[in-house]
Amino acid sequence: MEYPRFAARPVGKVIHSIYRDRLETFIQPGQYEKQNLLSSLYKSRVGEPVLKLSVWSAPDLSRPTFAEAISQSFKPTGTGASFGPGWSTHWFRLEICLPPTLQGEQDLELHWEASCEGMVWTEAGHPLQGLSGDGERIEWRLPASVQDGAAHIFYLEMACNGMFGLGKGARNQPPDPDRYFTLQTAEIVAVNREARALLFDFTTIADAARQFPQQSWEAHKALQVGNAIIEAFTAGAGSDAAIQDARAIAREFLGDKIDSEDVYDAEEAEEQLVYAIGHCHIDTCWLWPWEETKRKVARSWSNQCDLMDRYPEHRFTASSAQQFKWLKEYYPSVYARVMDKIRLGSFQPIGGSWVEHDTNMPSGESLVRQFLHGQRFFEQEFGRRSTTFWLPDTFGYTAQLPQLCRLAGMSRFITQKLSWNNINNFPHTTFNWVALDGSQVLCHMPPSETYNAEAQLAELVNSVDQHKSLDQDPSSVLIFGKGDGGGGPTFQQIESLRRLRGLGERTSLIPRVHHGRSVDHFFEQLEGKAAAGKTEFVTWYGELYFELHRGTYTTQAATKWNNRKAEIFMHDLEYVAALASVKQAQYSYPKAQIDSLWEDLLLCQFHDCLPGSCIRMCYDDSDKLYSQLFATGQHLMDTALGVLGIRTSETSSPATRALNTLPWPRRELVKVAEEYALISSDGLGIASIQRPASPSVTVAEVRPGVFELANERYKLEIENGAIISLLDVKINRQVLAKGGKANQFVIFDDKPLYRQAWDVEVYHLTSRKELPGGVSAIAEQGPYRASIVTKTVISERSWLVSTISLSAAIDDESPCIQIDTEVEWREDMKFLKVEFDVAVTNTEASYDTQYGVVKRPTHYNTQWDMAKFEVCCHKWADLSENGYGVSVLNDSKYGFATCGHLMRLSLLRSPKAPDACADMGRHHVRYAIFPHQGPLDSRTVRAGYNFNNPMRLVTATESHMLNDITITGNPSLVLDTIKRGEDDEDVSLGGIAARKGQSLILRVFESLGGQASGIIKTSLPVVDVWKCNILEDDEEKLEFRTGEINIALRAFEVATFRLQL
Repeated sequence: MEYPRFAARPVGKVIHSIYRDRLETFIQPGQYEKQNLLSSLYKSRVGEPVLKLSVWSAPDLSRPTFAEAISQSFKPTGTGASFGPGWSTHWFRLEICLPPTLQGEQDLELHWEASCEGMVWTEAGHPLQGLSGDGERIEWRLPASVQDGAAHIFYLEMACNGMFGLGKGARNQPPDPDRYFTLQTAEIVAVNREARALLFDFTTIADAARQFPQQSWEAHKALQVGNAIIEAFTAGAGSDAAIQDARAIAREFLGDKIDSEDVYDAEEAEEQLVYAIGHCHIDTCWLWPWEETKRKVARSWSNQCDLMDRYPEHRFTASSAQQFKWLKEYYPSVYARVMDKIRLGSFQPIGGSWVEHDTNMPSGESLVRQFLHGQRFFEQEFGRRSTTFWLPDTFGYTAQLPQLCRLAGMSRFITQKLSWNNINNFPHTTFNWVALDGSQVLCHMPPSETYNAEAQLAELVNSVDQHKSLDQDPSSVLIFGKGDGGGGPTFQQIESLRRLRGLGERTSLIPRVHHGRSVDHFFEQLEGKAAAGKTEFVTWYGELYFELHRGTYTTQAATKWNNRKAEIFMHDLEYVAALASVKQAQYSYPKAQIDSLWEDLLLCQFHDCLPGSCIRMCYDDSDKLYSQLFATGQHLMDTALGVLGIRTSETSSPATRALNTLPWPRRELVKVAEEYALISSDGLGIASIQRPASPSVTVAEVRPGVFELANERYKLEIENGAIISLLDVKINRQVLAKGGKANQFVIFDDKPLYRQAWDVEVYHLTSRKELPGGVSAIAEQGPYRASIVTKTVISERSWLVSTISLSAAIDDESPCIQIDTEVEWREDMKFLKVEFDVAVTNTEASYDTQYGVVKRPTHYNTQWDMAKFEVCCHKWADLSENGYGVSVLNDSKYGFATCGHLMRLSLLRSPKAPDACADMGRHHVRYAIFPHQGPLDSRTVRAGYNFNNPMRLVTATESHMLNDITITGNPSLVLDTIKRGEDDEDVSLGGIAARKGQSLILRVFESLGGQASGIIKTSLPVVDVWKCNILEDDEEKLEFRTGEINIALRAFEVATFRLQL
C-alpha cells in the first residue's frame, strides 16, 4: 500500500499533562459525575418500601447481645435520623421485599452510610459482615434468598464510633462523647458488574499513566489506553455495549485474565517478587476500649470470610490469640466460619503471641508468657504453632527477642515500624537479627513501609525502589488491608491486585505480585535460597531501637507502676503456689486462675496500652483489671501460704519472719511495728528477723540549710532537696561531678511535632529548667535510718515532696541512697525528670533489659548516637569507668538518658492527647543511687531486684520452709522463675496431651554477658531433669546426682529446666 501523498488534516502532538489530568475527570465525583463512569456503576437504587427500617437504641452506652436486642420494641426510622451519643449502640431491623423489577438481578447490595461502624446479622443471629462507614465498606451483598419477592428480615448493629474512635477534630485527639451520627444512606442497589470492573481497570491504567516514568513507553501507552477508554465510553453514551468496548481496550493493556484468579496462573518467573498478604491490624485497645475491639474483630474477620467465598485466591493472616479467644467466646458462629477457612488454608493465624505486645517494657518473663500462652492457644485451637513472630506496629524491639522467638519455635520475624524513624533510615529490608546471646531470626521489613497497604501501583513500585536488601534477595511481602481500626482487605483491593498482576506480566516497571500464598511460603523460599548458598543475609546485632515514640517509656505512669508490680507479684505467687502444690498433697494448684491472671496482665501489655498511647477509657478498663489481679492474686497467695502454715503479717510476734522470693542471700533493714529489724536470708524461702547491730547513721544540719546524712559507707550533703556532695567514705571518693548535683529535679517543655502521648523530640532538651527546691528539713532521725525531706513547688498547680533516706550499713554490703518522691502533677505538656551528675567517664552507659544488659552511647558523635537521646531501661541504669561506677535504681520507671556524665531518670509527662488527663494527679516514685567500687557486676543486678522485690513479713513457725531450691556458682546466674509444668497431669486444663506426674519449671539466665557455670540444688524428690525451650518441650536430658544439677550457660542465655518429680 502506498503511503498517502497528501495530508488529510492537521494532527497535533498529545499534550501529556492535559490528557493525564483528563483521566481524573472520568472517575471523579463532581461536575461530570452524571456523564462519566460513575453514572453507570448502578442500574437502580431503591429505598422504602423495598427496604423498611425500624430501630431500638440500647440504653446507657451498653452493648447488648443479639438476643437481648431483638427482644426489644423497635420503632420506625429512616434516612436523615441521627443516632448517638458517642459509644452508644443502636439496633436496626431491616425488612427487605424485592419488587419484580429487581428480582433476577445478580448483583444486589445494601448500601448503608452513617459514618460509623456496623454489623449485619441474619434473623437467626449470625453475623454476616461488618460495615466501616465514611465511604469505606458501606456495601453488603444481598444473599440469593431475597430474590423470591417475599419479606426477609435482617438486623444491623450500629456502633456510634468511627473506625478510629471519636477523636474530636483529629484522629489522635481525645474522643468527643457528644458526637451524633446521621443515617445518610440506606438503600438497595443493583450493581452494574461490568461498569464496576471497568472502574478497576481504568484506575490501574490511570495510575500507570501518572506514576510510570514519564519518558517510558509504558507511561505513554497507559495514557493512550486510558484516553481511548474515555473515548469509547463517551461515544457509546455509557451504554452496556460502550462499557464492553472500553473493557476490551483495557484488556489489551492488562491482559485477558484479570477477571478471575487465573491471572496468577501465568508461568512463574524464577523469583516471585511481591507476596500480597491480606491483613487487618486491629489495635486491641487504642482510640476505643476492649469491648469495642471484640466487635471490631467479629466485623473484620466476617468480612474476610465473605471475601474468601468470592475470591478463591484471597489469603488473610491474623495474629493475637486474645482476639481469637474473644471471637470464640462472644461470636461462636463467626469463629466456626473462621475455623473452616483455616482448615482450607485461606485464613492464616500467625504471630504466636497473646497480643501484639510492647517489647520495651514487659519483663523477660512476660515476653516468655506472651509466647507461651499464644503458642499454646494456637496449638490447641489450630493444631500447629506459629513459625513467624508477627509484630508490625510496636515501638521498638528489645535485643533478646530473637533468642525468645527461637525458644518459642519461631525462626522468622516480620515488622515494619522502623520505617517511621524520624532521624535515621534503617539500612536493611531482609536480614538476620541477632540477639545478645547470638541467637538469630530471619527478619523482613516490607519495603512498602506499611502494614495497611491499599494494593495500589505505587506500593508495588515502592516494594522495589525502597527495598534495601536487593543484593541478597529482591522479594518482599506486601501487607494490604484496612488496619489499625480493623476492617481488613476490601474487594476493591483484591480486584486491584488482579489488575496489577496482569500489568506486571507486560512490563518490568512493576514487580510481579502474587496473591494466594502465605508468609510461611515467603520465608521458605528465602531460607531455601540461603541453604542452597545462593545468598547470605546481612546481620544486625542487638536491639532494633525505634527513633520515634520515645515518650511511651514514661506516659501513663500508673499503668507502668501496675505492670511492674503485677509482674513481680505473679513471680512470687507462682513460686509459692508451685512449691505448695508439690509439698502438700491436699493443695490443688490454681492453674486456671493463674492462667487467667497472666492473660489479663499480658492483655494490658498490648502495644498501645502499656506504652500509654490510649484514650482514658482504656486505662479505666486496665485499672480495673490490675485491681482484680492484685485482689485475686492475694487471695491465691494467702491460700498457698496457708497450706504451708504461713500467713502474711504486718505486726511483730515471736513467729514473725520474712519471705524472700529472690535466689540469693539478703540482709536488709525493715520497719516492723515502728521499730527497725534486720532481715537475714540465705536465699529463697523464709528468713529470720533479728535486732540490728549498733546504729551507725547520723543526720545533722552542718551549715544553714545544708544537711549531712552519713553512715559507715557514705556521707551526703543535701541542700534544697538536691544532693550537692556524695562522698564514698570507704575509698574517699567524691561520687558527684565537680559542681554537680544528684536528685536535681528538672522540667522540660514537651510539645512533639504531632503525637503527644507517643513522642518526645530532641529539641525538648534545650528547654531544660532546674526546679529550685524549698527548705530542707529532717524527716527521720532514728538510730538505723535518717531522712531529709524537701518540698519543691513546680507551679501554681503542681508540687513534689522528696525524701532522701540513708540506712545503717550492714556488714560490707553497699546500701542504696533511697529517694521517695510524692508528686502532685497538674501540668500541661511538660516533662519532669530527675538528674544525677556523677564523676564517671565512659562513652557508653549500661541499661537493664530483659534477660541482659544493653549498652548505649553517652555522646552524640553521629546521628545514630544522638537518636538515642531517650532510651528504655528496666530496674537500673549504670555508668561505670575503670574501678568505679554509679547505678540508678527505680521501681516503676522505664525512660532514661545518659548524656556525658549526666544521668537522667524520666518521671512524668503531661500530654493532652489522646487522653486529655494523662498522668494528672498524685504519684509516688521510688528510686535510689547505688555507687559501687569496681565495674558493673552482679551487685547492681541484685540491687535492682532487691529494690523491686521487698521481702514481705509473714508469720511462720519454721524457718526452713520454701527453701527447697537454691542456685550457686557464678553470681551472674539469675534464677528468675519457678513455676509448675504447664501439662502436668494434676494441673493440666486439657487441649494438649498431659504429662504424668508433677514437674517444676526453673528459668535461669546469664545476666552480664559471659559464660557462666553453676549448680542448682534441690531437696525435692526429682526423678529426671530436662533442659527445655520456653514452651516446655524437653530437648536435652541432664544428669541429676545427689540433689544437684550442673548447668553452664553462654553469655546472656535464657535457659529453662524441667524437674520431673
